[in-house]
Amino acid sequence: MSKPAVATVGEHESAQEAHASLSMSKAAEIAARFDRLPPSRTIWTMVILISLGGVFEFYDLFFTGYVAPGMIASGLFKPESLGFFAALQPLAVAGFGTFVFATFAGLWIGTLVFGFVADRFGRRFVFTGSLLWYMVCTAIMAFQTSGFALDIWRLIAGIGIGVELVTIDTYISELIPSGERGRAYAVNQFITFSVVPFVAFLAYVLKGTQPFGLDYWRVVMLIGSVGAVIVWILRHKIPESPRWLARHGRIEEAERIVADIERRVIAEKGILLPAPRSASLEQQGKGSYKEIFGPQYRARTIILSIFNMAQVIGFYGFAAWVPTLLINRGIHVTASLGYAFIIAIANPFGPLLGVWFADKLERKTQICGSLITMGVVIAIFSQASAPWLLIVLGVLFTLAANIMSYAFHGYQAELYPTRIRARAIGFVYSWSRISAAFAGLAIGILLHGYGVPGVAGFIAVSMLVGVCMVLLGPSTRGRSLEAISR
Repeated sequence: MSKPAVATVGEHESAQEAHASLSMSKAAEIAARFDRLPPSRTIWTMVILISLGGVFEFYDLFFTGYVAPGMIASGLFKPESLGFFAALQPLAVAGFGTFVFATFAGLWIGTLVFGFVADRFGRRFVFTGSLLWYMVCTAIMAFQTSGFALDIWRLIAGIGIGVELVTIDTYISELIPSGERGRAYAVNQFITFSVVPFVAFLAYVLKGTQPFGLDYWRVVMLIGSVGAVIVWILRHKIPESPRWLARHGRIEEAERIVADIERRVIAEKGILLPAPRSASLEQQGKGSYKEIFGPQYRARTIILSIFNMAQVIGFYGFAAWVPTLLINRGIHVTASLGYAFIIAIANPFGPLLGVWFADKLERKTQICGSLITMGVVIAIFSQASAPWLLIVLGVLFTLAANIMSYAFHGYQAELYPTRIRARAIGFVYSWSRISAAFAGLAIGILLHGYGVPGVAGFIAVSMLVGVCMVLLGPSTRGRSLEAISR
């Protein structure tokens, strides 16, 4: 009686293996068809729509510093209003610092704990779902009347933002041909960083007013939430990742999406598409966190985790502290805010410059060149005193930081296979969230004890660590995701 049962189990396992093999083969074929597509409005429309989703995540991340004065003046961050968050006093983040703490705690949970959801449920579903999460939580947060409630809803909203940022990086890498991935990330970050000067200007114009009878900082929050509704409505124009669909056995859906994109590109360009190159098969795997630390990807995971801890010290360390650093270099407090705004305007122009060379230079070269530039510029900044020179150096640092940003976001998405891409990005990126939280404390201590030169030394050493880590990673320019993951 046992033999037929064994045979049945064996047949079932063989069928599963055959189905998995078919899915892998189809995913490779789809990838090859994607990679031969020429630059087109069809492809770039998808990049722009995905990037618009990221705009509101960046809006949310960067409005914190600009609404801080109004939120503090409202009295919501006094100990009696903070509940158990008042216990963070020993960490020197009591008061408004608890709001910043809640932001990074939410981002950390979103990237580390929930990064896997896009691998399990799909890129499009999680992209739109996390955007909806952000809209609802931010709208609720804007009407809270205690520091405790604000911090709780900020933490919950931060989880959605963390998931969204991971999903965007994953999504773009899988929808864009290999020859255009660099430019796609540059355009993505040009669009998302364009919101930084906008939110700075918005907070400046509304400061001290009460539109619709609400404190200005509540309106700034609500604008981001309401604007995100538009992107959520446009979500139906972005297809699910065919790579993800094929990898999960949904071959007909994947085929339909790729065929539709091919038809639109052919109609738009008026050309016949070249034959796909030979397809590279991804290795089989279960798609679990265990794979991130397996023999094949362990080194990449360690390299990117250390890199993320290092790069964020320069990126957010300078951006968050630039007004204070200017004051410490002898600039009057009022003038420092104006200079900081001029420097903030430079944010989107780093990725815009990158559009010209994003796919001409190896990703590692762009990252290392930017990190070295950041280290050198901050060293000169620490010794300069002329206002015009401090502004020029601040702009140069910001340009280099944002070139580095788009390049590394694309790079880390390229180093893992489709089955674990989102959870791997979430894990390595989560280290930047932790590092950013504690780097702020470290910079405050160094600035008090050693001045701007102490902060510059901290940032420069961190940039050197980042360079060393990236040099240990593989090259990716012009290679298919499947070939890189092998």
